[in-house]
Amino acid sequence: MRILVTFAVVAEFAPWRKIRGFSENDDPRNKWFTARFGEIEADVLLTGIGGKSAWLETMKRVWKGDIGICISSGLAGALRPEYKAGDILAARRIQVPAQQRTVECDADLLRAAAGIGAREAGAFYSAEKVILSKEEKAELGKAADAVEMESGDVLYRAAALGGRVIAIRGISDEADEDLPLDFNRVSTPSGEVSMKRVLGEVAKHPTQIPALIRFGHQSKVAAEKLCEFLDKYVERLASGINAKEASR
Repeated sequence: MRILVTFAVVAEFAPWRKIRGFSENDDPRNKWFTARFGEIEADVLLTGIGGKSAWLETMKRVWKGDIGICISSGLAGALRPEYKAGDILAARRIQVPAQQRTVECDADLLRAAAGIGAREAGAFYSAEKVILSKEEKAELGKAADAVEMESGDVLYRAAALGGRVIAIRGISDEADEDLPLDFNRVSTPSGEVSMKRVLGEVAKHPTQIPALIRFGHQSKVAAEKLCEFLDKYVERLASGINAKEASR
């Protein structure tokens, strides 16, 4: 059995590459990365922000019928005041209003995540755009705990392929914080962040530079904490899988 972990962009995944020796696999439309945890192989796939890259075809190539667990990971915005920047949340379910769909996460995977320090969240809201204002967050917070853009589709596809699924996210911005830039304007069609577009937005709104620096620091810390957590979590899952296979 193998484990698949997805992130939106390389910056979210970068701290894990420093912890664990992932090798890179080239694909004409996308890339994925592989590392071993004992006898278990873990693959990382980048989906682009909002799942805009050609990740689905790559996912089918990576899957090969022997992936048993899929973890949708990366950063998220808090929708409720009890969650702080740097917190690690694991969701019971993903709400996908655009598809009128709810994806349920695996209860055993959720317990394992909570057992090593993740906070259980009732629901993540999988949005079609970046949620920018605290007013928008307050409205979404009536029904969900955190907002992100990829888990709904990734985990729906993974479950359809027969995998057990869970979403685990690090909080980059709190419920009472506006985002410093309109990040919907700075992403490319493939879901990458364009530095040229970022600089263009900063030039239009120079007073937002201190807030952008603060957000960048929070995101970096959240990604580091998330990747430290994921390394321990995947190790624990791999140990459990090895133990089960050894007892057969």
